[in-house]
Amino acid sequence: MSSNLHIVIIGAGPGGYVAAIRAAQLGATVTVVDREALGGVCLNWGCIPSKALLSVVDLGDKAKKAADLGLSFGGPATYDLARMVARKNKVVTGLVKGIATLFKHWNINYLEGTARLLDARTVHVALNTGGEQQISADAILLATGSSWPNLPLFPIDGKRILTSREALELTERPSSLLIVGAGVEGCEFASLFSGLGTQVIMVELLSRILPLEDEEISTAMDRELRKRGVTIHTGTQITEFQSDDSVLTAILADGTPLSAEKLLVSVGRGFNSKGIGLEQAGVALGRRGEILVNERLETSVPGIYAIGDVTGKAMLAHVASAQGKVAVENALGQIHEINYNVIPAGIFTLPEIGRVGLTEQQARERAQSLGQDPDKTLKVGRFRYAGLGKAQAVGDTAGFYKIISEAESGRILGAHIMGAHAADLIHEAALAMEVGASVAQLARMIHAHPTLAEGLMEAAEDVDGLAIHLARKKA
Repeated sequence: MSSNLHIVIIGAGPGGYVAAIRAAQLGATVTVVDREALGGVCLNWGCIPSKALLSVVDLGDKAKKAADLGLSFGGPATYDLARMVARKNKVVTGLVKGIATLFKHWNINYLEGTARLLDARTVHVALNTGGEQQISADAILLATGSSWPNLPLFPIDGKRILTSREALELTERPSSLLIVGAGVEGCEFASLFSGLGTQVIMVELLSRILPLEDEEISTAMDRELRKRGVTIHTGTQITEFQSDDSVLTAILADGTPLSAEKLLVSVGRGFNSKGIGLEQAGVALGRRGEILVNERLETSVPGIYAIGDVTGKAMLAHVASAQGKVAVENALGQIHEINYNVIPAGIFTLPEIGRVGLTEQQARERAQSLGQDPDKTLKVGRFRYAGLGKAQAVGDTAGFYKIISEAESGRILGAHIMGAHAADLIHEAALAMEVGASVAQLARMIHAHPTLAEGLMEAAEDVDGLAIHLARKKA
């Protein structure tokens, strides 16, 4: 197709801005519209800010162990949350400026305003500075993302009842924090604030924290959070909630009262699919309000594409980025699809979690659905961080590696890591899955010593009971 095509992208988050750069690289004329900030939630109020703060707590955890390693300080490490937030803001500002520089380099037109579809090829923009523009497009990409929930029981005021956005701006440590929801976000904030010295209480409706993760990972993280002093209530919910001038009080289903200075709502996100003109353009929605797309990320209207959280697929920033590249490539005449079977993900708790592919429970359910006996058709290998020379040398021995594979073919179905640098290490397993390497090939690949990556090799060897540094007889 002609490189003169004009692509309009609504949303400048990790999906939209990446899509814009790729489209410009391929010769398209690109306009991006966003009502808030370049980088979206991930860069400004999510992924990056939380990791900037968590990195300080991680450093503080290491400082607490320093004496055991032979390093002494003048006194115990203390946290200055205001300075931590100031540094976090500086990191975010620098990255936002970096995107703006890339937009300038690629001649991408960026409009700050609220966009709405008038029809399948026309976008109306109400500019933040006043006035409006009407833009004609050859193709439109919807990258509007998701937003924080609005729960009647917990009216968010941004001061005492918070979303993650306000929690990341706190400059004074709350004495106590009640977190509603123990998924990825809830557990990350539990790690952060418990590290700062806040008394953290978590309430999860489902039977375990991190309910979408492998059960062994969930159990291990539950144990680690409790070690940090976090109180965890699972399999229950808050039925009553009240606040006065000094304390927030929540009542669990069994009548147990919980009190805290602040409350963090961490129970999922809603799709930003309302008020953007989808009805006028004829774009179809799913039952949850997600924008429906085909394998090429095209909506029900030819020439209109959608990516990221608003599609209801894997709600991860890096998935949105990958989708953005694929969508604009397809809009420009190429034919590409996303492989959703191999998507690595990181959870930045302390310690970290990395995962890719199926959990053991999912693998067992899959085998049963095929009429197979999971005990015969699946093999699982595990290896503990404590068995690694590198982990012992640096003092990071908490955690383990786990690999799930097909018994006959050796195909890797999933890998899970909890421990230091898990979110980085998981990519080796993801690449093995992407290229179809067997668990035996992963085991045979020579790994540098001493490294934490050796744990994956040992877990792969353990699938067949052959891990060198594990006292276990072959099954």
